[in-house]
Amino acid sequence: MAHQKAELTWREGRVPVSSRFDDPYFSLQDGLEETRHVFLTGNDLPARYREGFHIAELGFGTGLNLLAAWAAWEQAGQAGQAGPLRFTSFEAYPMEPADMARALNAFPALAPWVERFLAVWAGTGACTLDTLQFQMIQGDARQTLPDWQGRADAWFLDGFAPAKNPELWAPELMAEVARHTAPGGSAATYTAAGFVRRGLEAAGLSVERAPGYGRKRHMTRARMPQ
Repeated sequence: MAHQKAELTWREGRVPVSSRFDDPYFSLQDGLEETRHVFLTGNDLPARYREGFHIAELGFGTGLNLLAAWAAWEQAGQAGQAGPLRFTSFEAYPMEPADMARALNAFPALAPWVERFLAVWAGTGACTLDTLQFQMIQGDARQTLPDWQGRADAWFLDGFAPAKNPELWAPELMAEVARHTAPGGSAATYTAAGFVRRGLEAAGLSVERAPGYGRKRHMTRARMPQ
């Protein structure tokens, strides 16, 4: 079966919205600051960065999280001493690179990383730059994650809202996230939905609510015991 692509509409001409899930790809307030608050700070990054550090993600979207994490890797001085950041993203409906470029225009602070990434990114598969090793695993994560051989030091759980995309937050998938988390690894997500927290706890992670970004009162952080 042929892989499917993202189906988009555009809000205010600049914010992509998934037609399939009726949900925007990033915060209408400030998507980059939300990414930094939820996924970087939520995983204690860049403080935990070290050689070989591996981030995994459910929901690649526009690539904003990847680019923010990669920028933080270089800005923290890891590139010269720790080699490339490893980043694996699971995505069912990849966005075309031209649409990514249009969406990422909203974040001029990331422009140098956007330009370098899109110069080599074909829209699916993998790409390697001097300071980044990236792979997108395309398809339904419920099918692809169980077969993945990696274990992440940090997870970015960034599917569309649980009310609109419950499959990407199911307890069975949270158990796979836990199974593919290194000892002492972490996970963070913008949602504080009770069934998501319970799924992570049932999988063996310690879970806490934390202050959310903007109008979201709470988010979720989780940690795998050593």
